[in-house]
Amino acid sequence: MAQLWGGRFTKETDKLVYNFNASIGFDQKFYRQDIEGSIAHVKMLGKQGILTEKEMQDIVKCLNEIREDVEAGSLEITDEYEDIHSFVEANLIERLGDTGKKLHTGRSRNDQVALDMRLYTRGEVLATDVLLKELLETIIKIMEENTETIMPGFTHLQKAQPITLAHHMGAYFEMFKRDRLRLHDIYERMNYCPLGSGALAGTTYPLDREYTAELLDFYGPTLNSMDGVSDRDYLIEFLSACATIMMHLSRFSEEVIIWNSNEYQFVEIDDAYSTGSSIMPQKKNPDIAELVRGKTGRVYGALMSLLTTMKGIPLAYNKDMQEDKEFSFDAMDTVKGCIALFNGMLATMKFNKDKMRASANHGFTNATDAADYLVNHGVPFRDAHGIVGQIVLYCIDRGIAIDDMSLEELKAISPVFEEDIYEAISMETCVNKRLTVGAPGKEAMERVIAIEKDYLSKN
Repeated sequence: MAQLWGGRFTKETDKLVYNFNASIGFDQKFYRQDIEGSIAHVKMLGKQGILTEKEMQDIVKCLNEIREDVEAGSLEITDEYEDIHSFVEANLIERLGDTGKKLHTGRSRNDQVALDMRLYTRGEVLATDVLLKELLETIIKIMEENTETIMPGFTHLQKAQPITLAHHMGAYFEMFKRDRLRLHDIYERMNYCPLGSGALAGTTYPLDREYTAELLDFYGPTLNSMDGVSDRDYLIEFLSACATIMMHLSRFSEEVIIWNSNEYQFVEIDDAYSTGSSIMPQKKNPDIAELVRGKTGRVYGALMSLLTTMKGIPLAYNKDMQEDKEFSFDAMDTVKGCIALFNGMLATMKFNKDKMRASANHGFTNATDAADYLVNHGVPFRDAHGIVGQIVLYCIDRGIAIDDMSLEELKAISPVFEEDIYEAISMETCVNKRLTVGAPGKEAMERVIAIEKDYLSKN
């Protein structure tokens, strides 16, 4: 078909060049945003007297009909058109004739695509935030139910100190809460309307950019037309936030994979979120967690691709910027899918509390508390550290926990030990005496849970 921009050209574009240049295969994804932006633009043209009231109403009515026909499946978006903007405008002209040709008055494809991408990304920011909130609600429920579920805390994948499942889950609550805060910050920075920037230098038509911005729920218009058409910072920021979300999901997935292993057996993943082996009938694989972990690199790639695309682009718009879409769309869909599936897996997961408790008992996680006991009885910390090291070696040789040693055995290593050592190094004591804000003690956790629930109720 003839191009909307073809007047200056005397011969048809080579087919390979046309296909290479076209974006309809992927930018059709935001046909709703393109039509929404066109409706706002036309309403503004009518308000300013650039279009008559009847012209404005006819175009708006026809644009809505085009959207409805696409959604009903009676109008197909095909590669006959170069991009989604051409598709909408060509169909409008076909239906309205010369009146349809007035749609593009005071507008360039440059500010049009800048608007479409910003509208689409804004919607994805909000949709991702909703999914993160649902995940946080699942996590807070697990926290409330497990303030007394003792498990080992780890450093270097070595059992370190006893904590609770609520405390462990609380760490991920903080991560995903920060992710939501990042999305909020991105929304605040990006929510300005580029429409009216023209190709790069605005227009001579008396546009009311504030009115257009208001119609599209933006805070106001962008303040520099060159930046308006060439800014993709908001998209880079969103992909960076998506990459961070995926990093958090991947860390969580790695722990689920470890907890699901035969060696730990801390969790049992619901059948709906597991698969079996084609050859080994005993297997129950944590495929969702593994796929989330694997797809993280895919989202990282999208961020690096856009950063690389943008790094050498002079002002203002350049065709390179068409490359902002495909991998961004993929990354956005990937992140939403991963959050939703991970949330479903987590919400249906069963925690083997006895296994967690036993693992904490037999991992010398109370060794630090044994050293603290000695310090509280006058032993210098460095000496206490050495004494407890001897106790750990003694237990390893015999395959027992510190709690299993008799008082006589303990006194043989240090006469400072008395009967109250057992209470001092019990798992409950080790956890619950840690009452500073952010610690795993039950009282401290309950205070934090109340703060987190208040946050969820307001955000």
